[in-house]
Amino acid sequence: MNVIVIGAGLSGLSAALHLRGQGHHVTVLERAAVPGGRSGRIERDGFTFDSGPTVFTMVDLLDQAFRAVGRRADDYLTMQLLDPAYRACFDDGSTLHVRHGVEAMRAEIARECGSVDAAAYEEFVVWLRKLYLAELPHFIDVNFDRPTDLLRNPVAAARLVALGGFDRLGPAIERRFSDPRLHRIFSFQAMYAGLAPAQALALYAVITYMDSVEGVWFPEGGMRAVPDAMAQAATDAGVEFHYGATVDRITCAQGRATGVRLAGGERLNADAVVCTLDLPVAYEELLPEVPTPRVAARGRYSPSCVVWHLGVKGAPPPEAAHHNIHFGQQWHDAFDDLLRRGRPMADPSRFVAVPSLHDRDAAPEGCTSLYVLEPTPNLEVGQLDWPSEGPRLRERMLTDLQRWGYPTDIVTEELVTPQDWLAQGMAAGTPFALAHTFRQTGPFRAKNVDKRVKGLVFAGSSTTPGVGIPMVLISGKLAARRVAEMTR
Repeated sequence: MNVIVIGAGLSGLSAALHLRGQGHHVTVLERAAVPGGRSGRIERDGFTFDSGPTVFTMVDLLDQAFRAVGRRADDYLTMQLLDPAYRACFDDGSTLHVRHGVEAMRAEIARECGSVDAAAYEEFVVWLRKLYLAELPHFIDVNFDRPTDLLRNPVAAARLVALGGFDRLGPAIERRFSDPRLHRIFSFQAMYAGLAPAQALALYAVITYMDSVEGVWFPEGGMRAVPDAMAQAATDAGVEFHYGATVDRITCAQGRATGVRLAGGERLNADAVVCTLDLPVAYEELLPEVPTPRVAARGRYSPSCVVWHLGVKGAPPPEAAHHNIHFGQQWHDAFDDLLRRGRPMADPSRFVAVPSLHDRDAAPEGCTSLYVLEPTPNLEVGQLDWPSEGPRLRERMLTDLQRWGYPTDIVTEELVTPQDWLAQGMAAGTPFALAHTFRQTGPFRAKNVDKRVKGLVFAGSSTTPGVGIPMVLISGKLAARRVAEMTR
């Protein structure tokens, strides 16, 4: 089959590799000049910033995409394990490091939180692994056609229920640990799913397993090296790439996708099309004659964020890790600000990455690159004036960076707000897509096929299985499976 993939982000690249491995002729159309999509890059004044995700977990899922074309990820990419995965800083001045390996993390907890919580950690890891093994093959790495598909493996479903997967994440963590700092370290990942820990299902502890147990990695050359490597492997396997190619319509005839039309008017025919745009954007811009599915049109979206990229003179504080989380004093109220009140957190928790610690191209000699992320309401929940609110949050972040000891002699900078995410094609102005509420998870999430348009498949964070690097890599594989079903 001749398959066109729209978008060279991680989901599109994963789809292209898996499709090529199935023997299809694959063409990837990317509007930017380089691969990456949301895993983009900004080059300015001698600094190079990764503009997308900064936390890479589950490298085996990346390797699956390379192996689809008979290659290995380490043929193209060098990954470094980060230990600690995170440095967590609290308002009382204390610090906890999320260490790689059960024994190392147990020792960290014993030293900082006591022997009872240290013993509880071992049981916690056992629980996380059981959740992961129950979820991944049966509920994540699968295509769903209808809600009853949840029961096609009743043993796995019963196992997930028995493990408490449908309880709430926050209380599940609190039952296991007494130290409130551990509650935050092991439940903040719910933000990736677009929910407060108190609201998220415990099955999303699988995200905690991915980074806190399996480990966090960083590629040599920065996060941008991942899409570069995937694109090179796909090219070597025979996939065709066209950059600077903007698709403005998915062409259809008699209820079937027939190819695409480019912005310049050129038409390209295909037997199948894989689209990786945010789903509401894809329907509105590329399929205007097809109504947007309800869950994508009226669904609940995850909170957004402000990201501040800074190139500064000077070195980071010696205690800084690659990934640093600075927790505010407030916790539950902060989520209410984001999800209910629609305003910036009164007492924010922030993520600060220092990519130049492990990426020599990120900053010139004697300088440091910083990536500061503060969660914010998305554009549907919060009606904020971002041209004025963005600079206000920047000043607040600057004050705290100085208080925490980071260098702030700014050489270059870029502030990205929800309004900017919207302009980049992300619905509701959030890079985290549809939230993972129960009604937007598994078979209830926006499907990666549309029965009204045969031959069209979707991939990316708005569809199955969801948000995050591991999930979008899987989404590309699931899209390739859908195309394979068309040939049977």
